[in-house]
Amino acid sequence: MPEEVQYTHPSDIPGLTLSTARFAEFRFEPHYHLDCHIALVASGVQRQSSRGESLLLTRGAIQLMPQGEVHDGIAGADESYTLQTFRLSPALLDGLGEEITGKHYFPSQAAVVLQDSRLADQLLNIHATLRQRPTDGMLNETYVLELLESLFARMKQPAPQTITGNLSSQQLRIVRDFVEARISDKIVLEDLSLLIGLDRFRFLKLFKRTIGMTPHAWLLRLRLEKAVALINANRSMSITEIAHAVGFFDQSHFTRAFRQAYGVTPARF
Repeated sequence: MPEEVQYTHPSDIPGLTLSTARFAEFRFEPHYHLDCHIALVASGVQRQSSRGESLLLTRGAIQLMPQGEVHDGIAGADESYTLQTFRLSPALLDGLGEEITGKHYFPSQAAVVLQDSRLADQLLNIHATLRQRPTDGMLNETYVLELLESLFARMKQPAPQTITGNLSSQQLRIVRDFVEARISDKIVLEDLSLLIGLDRFRFLKLFKRTIGMTPHAWLLRLRLEKAVALINANRSMSITEIAHAVGFFDQSHFTRAFRQAYGVTPARF
């Protein structure tokens, strides 16, 4: 089986790079990074050395590798292994870390390996979704915030902020009016959070508690409901025109989301 490495750079998350790789004979010589790595082995085994200690990384392990930490890596068995990595720049990590934890800095730490199969599977799913939808800004922001919140909650160094309360009816109306007026535009979390003077993380938590859905899921459903109204009102509009009118820039994404929501494609509705 050939060795392979792929990189993805979600344009809406500056400072985030995703990598997925399959290695068999390739060896990482001792090296370090200028960004933070969150690494997961999806299959197989990687043997790694750091600070004079050797360890085996298998599925279910989550490795947090801070910038500047020297380490190596090689297949830990006579077979290939698959490695999925989130690479976060210091600026991205500091900014998101402050939103999530309320701290004015993100403390550096030595390399940490968390053994948590459930969380590892969630992170692998997030990694796959971010690679498949590199231009879905609000979804990408949501996943990255939830990714780091999960890790901070697991490590408790520092712990995420405790967010209490709900959004008011006036705040929800402001958000709804903004989205209604710009349903065909690209909308990201910051567009909505700034409307009511909140950072993205606090807005995400309060919105989800108040509405019962993430802002992305709520916006996606609103766009689909607007699409249904257009289909019923104007049978002469093409599927592509309807998709663009309600904010989908990719017809295949629109058709896939529509089928998932209503059980049929837009053309058969």
